[in-house]
Amino acid sequence: MSAPVFHTLGCRLNAYESEAMKELAEQAGVHGAHVVNTCAVTAEAVRKARQEIRRIRRENPDAPIIVTGCAAQTEPETFAAMPEVTRVIGNTEKMLLATWNAMVPDLIGTTERVQVDDIMSVRETAGHLIDGFGRHRAYVQVQNGCDHRCTFCIIPFGRGNSRSVPAGVVVDQIKRLVDKGFLEVVLTGVDLTSWGADLPGEPRLGDLVMRILRLVPGLPRLRISSIDSIEADENLMRAIATEPRLMPHLHLSLQHGDNLILKRMKRRHNRDDAIRFCNEARSLRPDIVFGADIIAGFPTETETHFDNSLALVQDCGLTFLHVFPFSPRKGTPAARMPQLAGPLIRERAAALRAVGETALTRHLSAQIGQTHRILTESPRMGRTEQFTEVRFTADQPEGAIISAPISGHDGAALQAG
Repeated sequence: MSAPVFHTLGCRLNAYESEAMKELAEQAGVHGAHVVNTCAVTAEAVRKARQEIRRIRRENPDAPIIVTGCAAQTEPETFAAMPEVTRVIGNTEKMLLATWNAMVPDLIGTTERVQVDDIMSVRETAGHLIDGFGRHRAYVQVQNGCDHRCTFCIIPFGRGNSRSVPAGVVVDQIKRLVDKGFLEVVLTGVDLTSWGADLPGEPRLGDLVMRILRLVPGLPRLRISSIDSIEADENLMRAIATEPRLMPHLHLSLQHGDNLILKRMKRRHNRDDAIRFCNEARSLRPDIVFGADIIAGFPTETETHFDNSLALVQDCGLTFLHVFPFSPRKGTPAARMPQLAGPLIRERAAALRAVGETALTRHLSAQIGQTHRILTESPRMGRTEQFTEVRFTADQPEGAIISAPISGHDGAALQAG
């Protein structure tokens, strides 16, 4: 019998959890199934999940299909109603060995078809750590869930409230990863800057970063994934300023550039907060670069509001933009607000992406003639400390950190000899 095939949609955390599920499924002896790990961040993400399920059924008429992830957690009835789906399991259940054990030997009919419990009752997020997701860069989940209730966001209802992996557990895992030869570790979570609030003494993310760098001296590169800049603590800023092994790239959850829209989103920062943070971080680490999530076409957004988002790219000095056309999610306050027309939302999203492409080109052009330290992910591709992609004209040793001069770019990635 063949091993389960995993189909992962959405974020890096989902990809990490798919790796953990592979280990659980293998341990339980599950065979022949297709597992779809869904995303719920937009209505389009849910549509893509349904589309993927139908494609899998067409190509695999007899295979059991298990659906899990955030969309399965928030709308299990949607997937249970699909005739292609064999089993629907929630975000908590998918990480339990008992769930996978219950599928053996007969996946169909061994337990109830839908296993989705109350995610808000979950209090811990350890127990499914894996030693090595990625080939040369490892992703380490240190936090899950979110205590905030932004008006556009369904994710807390898919992930539950914020909960943290204890620092000692994280450090021990990173030590094992370094021993296995990983050169870079990325800390991931749903709301990373809330790490520690539920732990004894309420440590902050900066405390964790400093502890990792102190206790794992053999780790060459530590990277932080998306953060909420308003929650950046003193030690995190100190690490940015003083720790060269902390990579100079931060992805910021900004969402918009207008104060009124930010208030209607129920965000905790305003426009000036975002600009101030970027300026401060850049003064501490001049080579730091920023990515950002920005939503186009939020309900009630006027042309003036939108212009403030466009201007934020320049005012914050953003380099990598992740643009989301607004998509109403059933059950969120924003879904009940006056909506913009679909064509206008798409037009504004395209305008934001165009500004983002200009910002990226500016960054790429500024690197020409510089020498960068690059982690090679394949013989012809790697990433700088700023997470900028580099393509090589000749084969390089894979899984190494090399220094190379930048000779040009193609609008999407740097080029090096």
